[in-house]
Amino acid sequence: MSQKVVFSIIESPLHPNFVNLYHNLNIENVQFNSMRKAISHLKKQQPDLVVADFLYGYGNNYAGVNVSNLDVFLHSLRKYAPEAKVIVMVEKEEQKHIAKLTDLFTLHAVLQYPISEKEMREQLV
Repeated sequence: MSQKVVFSIIESPLHPNFVNLYHNLNIENVQFNSMRKAISHLKKQQPDLVVADFLYGYGNNYAGVNVSNLDVFLHSLRKYAPEAKVIVMVEKEEQKHIAKLTDLFTLHAVLQYPISEKEMREQLV
């Protein structure tokens, strides 16, 4: 069985460090600090898992057409890695906006900060 690959897209200071967890589960961790870099890499390597922060697009933050910071990446994911499981992390105050994203995309899990290693492990195995 080949090693699984997780794309960790870190756009929030709340994003927990799960590097040791990924290592212990024999999951290759590829980290990005911007969606643009993650999308560019997606064309070269397809992940089995995606762990990303959800940032709701208030006003025109995301050109007014997208729900959040994840929309463009998730559209690309459909093309390059449609089987990838997406785990989204969200602040409590933003949780009410997740339904708008799930109307457009299938998510494996939505976890609210703070997220324990145990919670994340349950979603990865």
